[in-house]
Amino acid sequence: METLSGASNWKLTVRREAGSVAILRAETCDRRAVLPDTLFGLPVTALEGHALAPNRAAPEGEAVLISCGGGGEWDNRQLQDLTFPPFLERVGDYALLNCSNLKTLRLHDGVDRWGGGALMNCRCLDTLHIVRTASGEGETVAYFAGELSRELDITLAGPDGEMVRLLFPEYTEIYEENCPAHHFDYQITGAGYPYHHCFRQKQLRMKEYDALWRGFLGMEHDGFTALRLAWYRLRYPSELAENAAAQYLAYIRDHAGEAMQWLLTENDTEGLRFLLANTEPDRTQFLQACGLARERQATAALAVLLEEQRRRFPFELEKSFDL
Repeated sequence: METLSGASNWKLTVRREAGSVAILRAETCDRRAVLPDTLFGLPVTALEGHALAPNRAAPEGEAVLISCGGGGEWDNRQLQDLTFPPFLERVGDYALLNCSNLKTLRLHDGVDRWGGGALMNCRCLDTLHIVRTASGEGETVAYFAGELSRELDITLAGPDGEMVRLLFPEYTEIYEENCPAHHFDYQITGAGYPYHHCFRQKQLRMKEYDALWRGFLGMEHDGFTALRLAWYRLRYPSELAENAAAQYLAYIRDHAGEAMQWLLTENDTEGLRFLLANTEPDRTQFLQACGLARERQATAALAVLLEEQRRRFPFELEKSFDL
């Protein structure tokens, strides 16, 4: 077995191919792990079937140990954050089967083949960081939105540095057996179905994504989901039309107090400045936000809140005494 140093701990079984390397099996003891970009000077371009499935017997191939020190139990069911190699082109059948605690996946959009059941039983996976490349087809978002009906938080980073963050709300498909009629009834619950299917030829159209907003609000939706969806579009306004921006901003203004509370829990001081520059929280909302900032010892955010409060309510801050 060859031993190499790397960013994460891995026990790998690999196969050298013409100009590239395929990973047949990968096991880690880290909760946050990065698969190697290259091995033996060759790019890693494939994860074969069942590659990260826990407790899988090692297939025939070349064994490689990658070590960075530390780590815990060698069990991919403990893996929570995984980074794919940037040159990855294909992911085999059931490649991530039973990675049940995997929440965050980081990858480039150059993967052009996803095997059947590649994400099966990845019940916690809801956060994706995707780097768009010049050679990528841009179909990766469509794949995940189609495979996963849960709420997805997807960040897209373009080759020019532009960033987009999108929320795809949750929905549920239910099949119920109707015995007397000898058929199954199909129902969709949740407001997220249109968002998961707003693609044309597997390409995301931002105009169509934004056009779903009014209908989303007209359905039974989660208010916190709506708040974050509108916020991400305003903060990362790629291809955001003026009328769509106005609708999102109107919602944020109506929920400024909730937005302040959320941003404080996220430690997003810059976001707080953006919010205060575009909304008009009332005195009570300021007091509640200041209380939370003190509780969390968020000194930078508290300074921003106090300065803005002083600017907006100068007379209410003056003390008076009755003798």
